[in-house]
Amino acid sequence: MGTETATGRLRLDLAYDGTDFSGWARQPGRRTVQGELEAALGRVLRLDPAPSLTVAGRTDAGVHARGQVAHVDLPLESLKAVEGRRAGAGELMSMAERLSALMRRLAGVLPSDVRVHSVTEAPEGFDARFSALSRRYAYRICDAPGGADPLRRREVLWHARPLDMDRMNAAAARLLGEHDFAAFCKRRDGATTIRELQRLEWARDDAGLLVATVVADAFCHSMVRALVGSLIPVGEGHQPVEWPGEVLVNGVRAAGVNVAPAHGLCLEEVRYPEAGRLTSRAQLTRRVRTLDH
Repeated sequence: MGTETATGRLRLDLAYDGTDFSGWARQPGRRTVQGELEAALGRVLRLDPAPSLTVAGRTDAGVHARGQVAHVDLPLESLKAVEGRRAGAGELMSMAERLSALMRRLAGVLPSDVRVHSVTEAPEGFDARFSALSRRYAYRICDAPGGADPLRRREVLWHARPLDMDRMNAAAARLLGEHDFAAFCKRRDGATTIRELQRLEWARDDAGLLVATVVADAFCHSMVRALVGSLIPVGEGHQPVEWPGEVLVNGVRAAGVNVAPAHGLCLEEVRYPEAGRLTSRAQLTRRVRTLDH
């Protein structure tokens, strides 16, 4: 990563409980994951202004993450700040020791609802956002008549009526592939709504929860929660199995598509290619996507 005066890129692997955050992205006057992390990095590394983070997936308010990834560019000289007494004694840490010390220092200053589990040197060409191959989310629903486990109330949606998993999976299968998901996204100026939905599948876990595994190359704003919201009425029997697919083809948000509550959603994993393909993947991701058909 160069000399002591160089700038280096670090990869941060992190998790957070999104309940008390106004989402990932920094916003004036609001508590956000990005704001807390950047403030903590600035404090630990004595950087003013604090360094800016780039994230794999900008989660909405209330959404959780177990496998979030971000990168930060900062002067390597600043990492000396984590050495403490060893630096004063003239004993320098290795880069690996500095990064381990940085992770421990962050644990000491961050609030308990956000944790950095790993800090590593990013390989050449790594971009937390654009180098990603896919993001995997999980959405958890309890449809037991007595309600959800109160200890999991912040991460599980309670649905008061039973849901038919087979019907939901049959409907989900019609949504797979590369499509314009405009009917399931909140539009943003200049942003495409074309995405490749690689997996959307429901299963019961050991606790009896209905868990949707949702994988795509990328997601547009509110897409996962809108997809879940279109499948719930199918599971209830209030809509036919074909209905979510028809909404997709029509390209217009239907009145019956309710965006599912944020707290049931969690970013579980971000996948990246091997080091030699990071730059080419980022270039491919930055292209403006269109449908050939």
